[in-house]
Amino acid sequence: MPGSRSKSEKHGASKQLRRDPYEVLGVSRNSIDQEIKSAYRKMALKYHPDKNANDPQAADMFKEVTFSYNILSDPEKRRQYDSAGIEAVESDSQDLELDLSSLGAVNTMFAALFSKLGVPIKTTVSATVLEEALNGLVIIRPLPLGQPISKRVEKQCGHFYSVTITEEEARAGFVCRVQSSDKSKFKLLYFDQEENGGLSLALQEDSAKTGKVTSAGMYFLGFPVYRLDQTTNSIAAAKDPDTSFFRKLDGFQPCELTELKAGTHVFAVYGDNFFKSASYTIETICAAPYSEEKENLRNIEGQILSKKAELSKFETEYREVLAQFTEMTSRYAQEMQAIDELLKQRSEIHASYTIAPSKRSTSKSRSRNSSKEAKEDGQAREKRHTRDRPKKKKWYNVHLKVDKRKSC
Repeated sequence: MPGSRSKSEKHGASKQLRRDPYEVLGVSRNSIDQEIKSAYRKMALKYHPDKNANDPQAADMFKEVTFSYNILSDPEKRRQYDSAGIEAVESDSQDLELDLSSLGAVNTMFAALFSKLGVPIKTTVSATVLEEALNGLVIIRPLPLGQPISKRVEKQCGHFYSVTITEEEARAGFVCRVQSSDKSKFKLLYFDQEENGGLSLALQEDSAKTGKVTSAGMYFLGFPVYRLDQTTNSIAAAKDPDTSFFRKLDGFQPCELTELKAGTHVFAVYGDNFFKSASYTIETICAAPYSEEKENLRNIEGQILSKKAELSKFETEYREVLAQFTEMTSRYAQEMQAIDELLKQRSEIHASYTIAPSKRSTSKSRSRNSSKEAKEDGQAREKRHTRDRPKKKKWYNVHLKVDKRKSC
């Protein structure tokens, strides 16, 4: 009977089974982000559990595709993998995005509970919604520039909108923003239009809390505009506050598209709540009147990028100083204890210079000395009493003399 393998052996075997992420997604090592994202979405849609309910091989393939994309879509993880292989990134790449529509009621409740407790949970758009969009089966509503529309979208469903912009508006820049006054969770999506008339997901922004609302936005201003993935920092915060600070800007990544061409573009609002519908207001605007805001945004993001680069160096310096501080704090406590002990001994020595009975004498010696002193005092008193007492004649001597006289 063959012996069972240890946990470490099984873990090592699982590592050997990992395929090259580039091979899994069918892309080259020189592929740009958009090519990687497009390849992932096609394969994820093909092997999604919604479409392959009773196919374990498809489920494994879906996990492998998602695992590979998590590596190649993150610039830092991709760099680590290219330089050191799968072991350098495997421990940090185990988190998968969840499709809430594919979870049962019980699992959805657990996911909602963990989310309420602050555990970061990545979610993805339902495969049903993506497939309907790809097949051209979704209803698309017109969204005029500068005219907000307020709606409520059901959970794991999407509302699609088309926006038409001119050449002048495209050059000036274009912004699409969504916000929810009741802090609903949602996703803002942008779709590419396929030749067959279908739509394929190209960009995705998760809503984030900003003051009293949740909001998400896409900015096509002709220069790289960055987005901040809060999940990265949430995971770090769960581990260590210091790590959370130094990883705060890790999710600060440039958006794949910097500008839109003139023509019609399709956006969607996807309900990402666990149990209820999401209320929202969507609006699209031309950035022409916002030249000052555009310049301020460019400057601010440049400063954030500089801070992101500085954090790495600062973390090294901080860790060194923190180690020295910890060492000094420990030495401080030891020195304080040693000094207190010496001062205590010094006080005891000072207190020994006294004519009073030593406090260090035992109770036994004290009682013995007390008994001896009491005995000596008793004997002295007895001697004094005997010496001071008047001498009396003994009665038998008196009677003896009287009797002698009578006999004579």
